[in-house]
Amino acid sequence: MLRDDKNYPYIKLTVNEQWPRLEVVRRIKKDGALYFGPYVPAGSMWETLAFIRRNFQIRGCRYSLDEPLRPCIQHQIGRCPAPCAGYINRKDYLKLVEEIKLFLRGEKKELIEGLKRKMTQLSDDLRFEEAAKIRDRIKALERPWESQKVVAPELGDIDVTGFYRDDSVVSFKVFFIRNGMMIGSKDFLIKNSKDVSDRELLHTFITQFYSKEIIPPSEIMVPVIPEKSKLLEKWLRQQKGTGIKISSPKTGKKKELVDMASENAYLTYSGKKESRVESLLHEIKERLQLKKLSRDIGAFDVSTISGSESVGAFVCWSEGEFKKDMYRRLKIKTVQGVDDYSMMEEVIGRIIKNLEGKLPDLIIIDGGKGQLEVAKKVIDNNAALFRELPMLVAIAKNPDRAYLTTSKDPVFLDDGRQSSLLLKKIRDEVHRFTISYHRKLRDKELIESPLEKIPGIGKKRRLDLLRHFGSIEAIRNATIEEIAKMKGFNKKVVENLLHELRRG
Repeated sequence: MLRDDKNYPYIKLTVNEQWPRLEVVRRIKKDGALYFGPYVPAGSMWETLAFIRRNFQIRGCRYSLDEPLRPCIQHQIGRCPAPCAGYINRKDYLKLVEEIKLFLRGEKKELIEGLKRKMTQLSDDLRFEEAAKIRDRIKALERPWESQKVVAPELGDIDVTGFYRDDSVVSFKVFFIRNGMMIGSKDFLIKNSKDVSDRELLHTFITQFYSKEIIPPSEIMVPVIPEKSKLLEKWLRQQKGTGIKISSPKTGKKKELVDMASENAYLTYSGKKESRVESLLHEIKERLQLKKLSRDIGAFDVSTISGSESVGAFVCWSEGEFKKDMYRRLKIKTVQGVDDYSMMEEVIGRIIKNLEGKLPDLIIIDGGKGQLEVAKKVIDNNAALFRELPMLVAIAKNPDRAYLTTSKDPVFLDDGRQSSLLLKKIRDEVHRFTISYHRKLRDKELIESPLEKIPGIGKKRRLDLLRHFGSIEAIRNATIEEIAKMKGFNKKVVENLLHELRRG
């Protein structure tokens, strides 16, 4: 009997509500809900939640849903069926809840059999797209969530190591199999080095892992053979006292185990990432004086060069990653010349309408106080589109600082804190996306411009002219003296250039 259940996390399924949802709690109540756990260590819980969110759609919000609401961004990214907007009826929603109950109870065989029947029925009804989604869910259930007790006597004593790496970290998973039985596993999360190969990485990991008071088994299985494997085997033999083999199986049960270890390493990575993100979001809420936790963050920016081809863009970050399907970019239509405030006003207004008011909880504006005031005005003028007005912050450079609507004093972001780095990363991403679109349009103008057909005006000169003047029209209206001042342009070349442009 657990004496201190509040210290351990549980997954709560609120079947006592009309539209059940999932949440993490640390105390069990007699409220009619279902509780699954405790999860120790908590990483396994985050793995489970991450899997459910990817493969089953269930709401995570706390809204009562007594009245129709606009669907939020979770619906846009495929994580919620939007019962708030009436996109799914209660009968079908409760079927999803029943599937999640089976999954959390470990009754995967029954769950998969039911899904297969459902897939067959959908195929018979010629609803192939829905059937394909069920098929993918079945594959996901069968692949990474196999039984953790592997009974295979012929395997003997082995350790199975899998890993997943991104640019900053490596997640390792080690399965311990003794007498063909899975007796446990261990997770490791270490800093990654981009310059280190997978083979070097495994050599270092095995050396460090077995240098502790761990007796290695007769075989160690890995995704790829580590560097200097023979020397490594010799060193391990000295540790154990008998022969040890390092292998990288390509087929059969052993290959399945290695793949499972790598898949579990990824799931652990996802859970740790989600936990880190949660901590970051709480820190951002406190530092920016936000009224609630913002799990989704958007950002706006504009770009122009000499008033030519002005553009704007929007990016979205959610649950630890950028959501490219929510990105938007556009040419500015109503503003002539360089007017950052008016351009920002147009961009925000048009993208709000394009997204039908489905903006993230927190919006970052690339700029200072002026841009922040413009953004607030546009949001207020379009208040009818929003279920709840997004919170706003402007982030300026040199030094990096955040301007808030709730305070006169900025929050400085040059402190190296992870929350500061995340906010600047999102701002820099929208700036990158905006600039890349601007360059694409400029390069297109370069390729398709009348300059291309003028003798003596090669690619470099075309690019220099457009960078300097900003547009074909500005070049056409320039004087011979103005152009001749540029490096690489003599009077004869300039006279011919203007003659050809003005003749057309």
